[in-house]
Formats: sequence, C-alpha cells, structure tokens
Amino acid sequence: MKAAEAFYALVRERRSIRRFERRPVPREKLLRILQAATRAPSAHNRQPWRFVVVQQVEVRRRLVEAMEASWREDLAREGLPAAEIEARMGRNRKRLLGAPALLIMGLSMEDMDRYPDERRQRAEHIMAVQSVAMAGALSLLAAQAEGLGACWVCAPLFAPDAVRRVLNLPQDWQPQGAVLLGYPEGAGAGTARRPLDQVVMWR
Repeated sequence: MKAAEAFYALVRERRSIRRFERRPVPREKLLRILQAATRAPSAHNRQPWRFVVVQQVEVRRRLVEAMEASWREDLAREGLPAAEIEARMGRNRKRLLGAPALLIMGLSMEDMDRYPDERRQRAEHIMAVQSVAMAGALSLLAAQAEGLGACWVCAPLFAPDAVRRVLNLPQDWQPQGAVLLGYPEGAGAGTARRPLDQVVMWR
C-alpha cells in the first residue's frame, strides 16, 4: 500500500510550474528523468521518442528567437494586432528563457510500420505521437519526484523547422513539445478537474 499511496500523492501534488529559480538542474536529475521517460509504453515497442536537453543560455535564446519569428508570421497572417502579438511573444519568451532546462520532446517514424494507404499510415503516426506523450507524462512525474517543477508546452510543435535548424536535428526528428524544468519559484496553482461522472462511461 505504501507504494500506491506514494504514487497517488505524487500525482495529486504535481503542478504545472512556469516560474523557476535561476540555479541549474543537476545532470544526474536530468538523466533520471530521461530514464523514467524511456520506460513509457510505445507502439510496437518501437520507442519513437527523441529528446534534446537544452541548458545553454545562448542556445535557448537562439531557439526562442527562431520560434518567435515563425509564430509572428502565423499570427500576422491571422490579422492579430501587433500589440497582441508582442504580448504573446513576451509571455512565451519569459517562460522558455526562465526555465534552466528545456527538454525538447520529438518523435521519429524511422522504426514505425509503413502502410500503402493514408488511413493506416496516419494512424501509425498518431500511435507514435501517443507514445511520445506518454513519455512526456512520465517525465513530468519524474520531475515531481526529483523535487523539480515542470510544465509541458507545445511551442515547438508550431515551429518545427526553426527547432530543427537551431538544434541541428536530424530531418526525421519531429518536434512535438517541450518540458520546462527547474527548481520552482513558489508553488504552482492547482487547477480543478472535471468530476469522473462527466468524463467516464461504464458499460
């Protein structure tokens, strides 16, 4: 029972943390988080996840600037006012540059199955995305266990070419998201969850 109680406490206490202390995250903690992430289940056990740990301030700055350029183009095409675009950029920049470590989550289809029809190939890609998402969930719980704050953000998904270019990734690495990691600056706010009777059906 003790193991179950510890696990459920970990799940309850996890928060999305967006403000961090400046001190770096020790490499051994990052390695344990990565090891935990790779214990996730995956489609056909192909383990399509790919990770990039970004700690260098200059690399993070170039990454954020490159993603911002892509986001600005998208938002300008939508017709958003310049002031609103800059406000969004400022919020994203603060979060991404404020985290001492970024764990870029990506996937590769290299080892996944190939199908001649679009329907099954699309399903295969979704299976790979699901596998990466499960690895991401485990990384969040591992960060909590390590006494770190963490937050999943989807920013790289909206600027994949910029991420590949700045981080010099192989072309088949598809950026999916990023986990912000660091020592939390204050406790994150808890968010309400829908009651089970609104999201569960029993048959």
